[in-house]
Amino acid sequence: MQQECIFCKIAAKAIPVNAVYEDEQLIAFADINPVAPVHILVIPKKHIANILETTPDDAALLGHIMITIPQIAASAGLAEDGFRLVVNTKDNGGQTVYHLHYHILGGRFMTWPPG
Repeated sequence: MQQECIFCKIAAKAIPVNAVYEDEQLIAFADINPVAPVHILVIPKKHIANILETTPDDAALLGHIMITIPQIAASAGLAEDGFRLVVNTKDNGGQTVYHLHYHILGGRFMTWPPG
């Protein structure tokens, strides 16, 4: 656990959240500042600063994330109409918490370009 990382503290249960999904590798919960009617964050319990910091050793974890996200989205009622999946990376990508995380956004039509 990174000492100052809020998502590491959430994964370690030092900061409580109402998880919508959790297993041994991931936890998913509602974003506290939602930008859509449904806004869920999916974080690996392992600290990885961002997608650029992944290595071949993370392949199984990344595959697990991508297989699990559709299940989380479906349980949130987003399967029929669809959703947007976002991974912000570093400052210019809009990353504000330096722990890899995925935003599941849905419940409304998403415009393009995003921002």
